[in-house]
Amino acid sequence: MLRLSKLTDYGTVIMTHMAREPARVYSAAEVAGAVGVSVATASKILKALARKELLQSLRGAHGGYLLARPPAEISIAQVIDALEGPLGVTECSVGAGQCMQEGSCAVRGNWQRINQVIHRTLSNLTLEDMAQPGFQPVVDDSGIRSGSEAYR
Repeated sequence: MLRLSKLTDYGTVIMTHMAREPARVYSAAEVAGAVGVSVATASKILKALARKELLQSLRGAHGGYLLARPPAEISIAQVIDALEGPLGVTECSVGAGQCMQEGSCAVRGNWQRINQVIHRTLSNLTLEDMAQPGFQPVVDDSGIRSGSEAYR
């Protein structure tokens, strides 16, 4: 089963929450309360996202965090990458030299294709899309269409 870590799951929830009012500055405590995680967890996630320049960190009495770019310019793939590292269904789909079976593996190319489809889909899904209530991907015979227009 493919599964993201809890921190990455919470990270997407936090970023989606912030995308609903992208010009606002949010404190860690405020975000924690809004999404139902501890302040320590929210702080850890916010700091990691700020290190990867998806959030801006502001110091001072009115400090906190805000999105570094408009929600339409931040993809779910970027959020996952910031919290988990490069997206890979299998180790060999991330890069060469990760598996001893690589040279003789009959399915490596297929896993790489699957990884590319998943990455492309997550790259085309933005925080703006996620912030829309009840959006659903549009699927046709060729798979999920690319671009935000594919989500309603």
